[in-house]
Formats: sequence, structure tokens, C-alpha cells
Amino acid sequence: MRQILLPCLLFAALLSACSTPDSRIESNRAAFNQYPADVQEKIKAGRVDIGFTPEMVRMAIGEPVRQLTRKTESGDSEIWIYADSKPQVSLGLGFASFGHHSATGVGVQTSTGGYEPDEKTRVVFRNGRVERVELRKP
Repeated sequence: MRQILLPCLLFAALLSACSTPDSRIESNRAAFNQYPADVQEKIKAGRVDIGFTPEMVRMAIGEPVRQLTRKTESGDSEIWIYADSKPQVSLGLGFASFGHHSATGVGVQTSTGGYEPDEKTRVVFRNGRVERVELRKP
């Protein structure tokens, strides 16, 4: 029983540590309280809008999986790329025996994804503010 309990507790702890708009707001409460009411509502809903700062974007949708810089004649843009990174869980059970000895084991693995081939959002910054938000249609 103890062999199953510990992995389950670790898995529950990992899930509770997931980043959400509410958890990111609480970590940045002083900054969040200074934003206008309409910006606060968008951040709470996990939405990004034109004019947002990088801090606002991080509160609303978290850290990007990749960041790029685009150089053009009109100047540099910073591009933050977000992918659908839902946690994936796998459970394994093993049994082995050799002679008079045997062993069993249980394992739990979680993953928050990584680089997904399918992007869901690109946020384009120019001069420290969101200039454009590109959403991929399902």
C-alpha cells in the first residue's frame, strides 16, 4: 500500500502546483491591484489584449514555450509562442522475479508537455507592449 500511496501523493502535489491566472495574480498581487478594472478582468479570464505589458501577459497566460525576435525595416518585435501544454499522466506497474526473490513496483509520471508542433497563440510585442495577438483556430 505504501508503494502506491507515495507516488499518488507526489502526483497530487504536482497537479496542485500548476500555474493558473489566479495563482499568478496572487504571486503579483501588488502589480495586479494597480491595473485598471478592465485589464484585471481580462487577466482573470486568461485573455491578452493589445497594449498589455509582458508582466500582464505572464499573469494572464503564463510563460511562453518559446520566444523569438523578428527584425524588420520598421524595427524589432519580440514574439512569445504558446502551445497547448496540458499535463499528461502515465501509470506503470511492474513485476519481476528471479529464483526465490520477487519485486513489484508502481510508477507515476507527469509531463507538462514541451514543444508542441501545434501552436495555439502568438503574442507579438513592439516597444514593450502587445502589438498583435494571433490565435490559432481549432
